Parts: sequence; structure tokens; C-alpha cells
Amino acid sequence: MRNATVTRKTAETDISVTIDLDGSGAYDNQTGVGFFDHMLDQLARHSLIDMTIRAKGDYHIDDHHTVEDVGIALGQALSTALGDKRGIRRYGACLLPMDDALVRTALDLSARPYLVWNVDLPTAKIGSFDTELVREFFQALSTHGGITLHVDALHGLNSHHIAEAAFKSVARALREAVEVDARKADAVPSTKGAL
Repeated sequence: MRNATVTRKTAETDISVTIDLDGSGAYDNQTGVGFFDHMLDQLARHSLIDMTIRAKGDYHIDDHHTVEDVGIALGQALSTALGDKRGIRRYGACLLPMDDALVRTALDLSARPYLVWNVDLPTAKIGSFDTELVREFFQALSTHGGITLHVDALHGLNSHHIAEAAFKSVARALREAVEVDARKADAVPSTKGAL
């Protein structure tokens, strides 16, 4: 069973994340941050990872801690659900268009976290959401999921489109990387024998 539940409770946030890597993309995400919920729904739907997230945060300050801590918990849940990573494809990539936006993602479930983020969002906010939090989420996901993650926005004029294309592109790359490789379902995808 490739699933996991992670809870994270701090003085700033109270978060629960449940995922199933072999799902159908079902989602029920309630973080108290509307645009972020919309992006998490896209992440689940296009990765085919079932995802239920509940978060309460210190919204009276801003949304930063909530978004970052959801990224931490989701990264931990991915790492737990993958276990020793036996049988996975490990790598994933996607070139995703969305209207004016074109975002390229390449990732490796390497256990060596590294984020390369070449995404410029032309506005400071999408509605009430701080656009700088998109990077913060992916930094936390990469670090705590052990993911080498490269995201490049090749085109884009509209911040909403660029951000959504980034989430969808990462989702499609994740879908590919977590899939079981029928040709090597019994092996860890590394010449070292461990990831």
C-alpha cells in the first residue's frame, strides 16, 4: 500500500495530509487559503495522487506558514508513501501549456533535494494570495520529499496561468516518476541499490 498520513502541529499551523500514490486524483483540500486549495486540487488531479489536506494557520499574520508547512507535510507524506522506492520510474518530466503560459518540469525522486526555480510571476498577488509563496511551497516539497526539482517558465504573461501551469507540470512529472515500472517492479532504480 503506497499511502501515508502525516500530521504537523506547531505554534503556527496544524496540518494533516493523507495521500495515496495509486489513486485516481481524488482530492479534498481545505487549507483556508482559497487560491492554494485550487492549486493543490490541480496537483492531485493531474498527478493521480489521491490527496486530503486539512490545515489551520496563523492567517492573521499572512499565509506563508500555512503554505510552507503544507509543503513540508506533503513532502514527508510522499517520502513515506514511496518507502524504499522499489519499482518506481524515479524520473518524470512535463512540458505543460496553459494559455499564454508554458512551464517545463523535470524531477528526480533521488532523496537529494534541490530546487531550481526559474519562474517569474509578473504580479505580487493573485487575488489575495502572495505569488512568492508558490516558490516557498515547492521549496518545502522538494526539501522534505527528497526531490531534485527543476521548474522553468518558458513563456507567460498572466500570474494565475503561470502558477497553475507550474502546479500542473509538477503534477504530471510526479505522476510519471511515482508510477511502477512493470519492467523493473522488483528493483530500486539506482545502480547503488538504494535511494
